[in-house]
Amino acid sequence: MNKIIDIHELAKKYKGADHYSVNPITFSVLEGEVFGLLGPNGAGKTTLISMLCGLLDPTSGSFEIDGKTYGGNASELKKIIGVVPQEYALYPTLSATENLNYFGSMYGLKGKDLKKKIADSIEILGLTKFASKRIDTYSGGMKRRINLIAGILHNPKVLFLDEPTVGVDVHSKNVIIEYLKEINQQGTTIVYTSHHMAEAEDFCSHIAIVDRGRIFAEGKPNDLIDATPEARNLEDVFLSLTGKALRDA
Repeated sequence: MNKIIDIHELAKKYKGADHYSVNPITFSVLEGEVFGLLGPNGAGKTTLISMLCGLLDPTSGSFEIDGKTYGGNASELKKIIGVVPQEYALYPTLSATENLNYFGSMYGLKGKDLKKKIADSIEILGLTKFASKRIDTYSGGMKRRINLIAGILHNPKVLFLDEPTVGVDVHSKNVIIEYLKEINQQGTTIVYTSHHMAEAEDFCSHIAIVDRGRIFAEGKPNDLIDATPEARNLEDVFLSLTGKALRDA
């Protein structure tokens, strides 16, 4: 498989900070992978995703997505990437359909194609009977599902997801993950952040364990488990690498 994302010594230090949020890191994501960035809150995952999405300028280093950089190619790259942020990117006083029509129009989608894409996605995620209701009447899990649809309407080549199942019930979590698996099987490369190890072990084809802005290990989940003494699962690998002490984010 070809590299779809290629990162070289990418780093971020916020103005006035005494340490790097992301230390210089180098890794690549292959086309068709589900690549998980796993770590606790404050590990640097969101900062890294924000740089890859073009929302945050790096302090140093470089990266390419599909062979392109944001310098001079920003508009072209934004057409091939989808972004699903941790915070809801929805208008609370609009209905789900109104929100999705708006976001679809931002990608240049319109007419019957957009209407069908919205209807199909809402049906798959079990929200058809709520489609005309205002977002501020939705539960957290329902908002997460609409938030996801908004990021994939244009069939992105690469999809960035920042904690897509945080704060949702088990049913919503399962629906979201199964939908993402289907999207991946259709050819979309997924880069996903999480601190839910069991979920990532099932979902990801490749992972990097991130803490304190550094990558501690990288590889296929089963390979990392096999390489870690007495590890039964990905959570054991994570605790072995990052320690078991409680810490504040």
